[in-house]
Amino acid sequence: MLLRMYLRWADKNGYATRIIDISSDEEAGIKHATVEISGQWAFGLLKGETGVHRLVRISPFDANKRRHTSFASVMVTPEVDENIDIVIDEKDLRIDTYRSSGHGGQHVNKTDSAVRITHLPTGIVVQCQNERSQHKNKAFAMKLLASKLYELEETKQKERLSEFTKGKKEIAWGSQIRSYVLQPYQMVKDHRTNLEVGNVDAVLDGDIAQFIDAFLMKQATGGGARA
Repeated sequence: MLLRMYLRWADKNGYATRIIDISSDEEAGIKHATVEISGQWAFGLLKGETGVHRLVRISPFDANKRRHTSFASVMVTPEVDENIDIVIDEKDLRIDTYRSSGHGGQHVNKTDSAVRITHLPTGIVVQCQNERSQHKNKAFAMKLLASKLYELEETKQKERLSEFTKGKKEIAWGSQIRSYVLQPYQMVKDHRTNLEVGNVDAVLDGDIAQFIDAFLMKQATGGGARA
């Protein structure tokens, strides 16, 4: 039901969707699904949907027509660009040259061919003295610097992704961000903003803009909302 809700929301708002992965539950329904939603501000709008969603209804799979409560966890993450483009600005570099150390005798390099490069914005320092040519040492040091900057950016991306997982709570009572109640009454309530909507069918049909707006507004102002 949540998968359909988000697909309908995306379709109504002009976002392209693609189901990356989906698996059925052993008994009924969907156990897990991964969907890519593409378009302007897609992540910015949907990031507040991360969390546990609670559904209360008469289960169609219960022959005795009893009311059941079920939980589903939603995780929204941005697409990470794996093609990290490392651009090094010469203005961000301090380049020092020095005489490379050797074993003595005729093999001692009598010129300042060794190169040490400091990347000022990050404080990363690389150096090379293996080559007799200062030009070659600098070229190798630049390659090493690019490699270290790539590794740093990759680490930052992993940290950013870990930040998004903080909003994902344990799937259990009391941890839900939103409840969809179909029985014994009709109500959708967002527990973070206190926004309540009586038309459950419309919400499950993709009309979640009011919940998205209320959450973003609360983030911006620190206030709440009720309707």
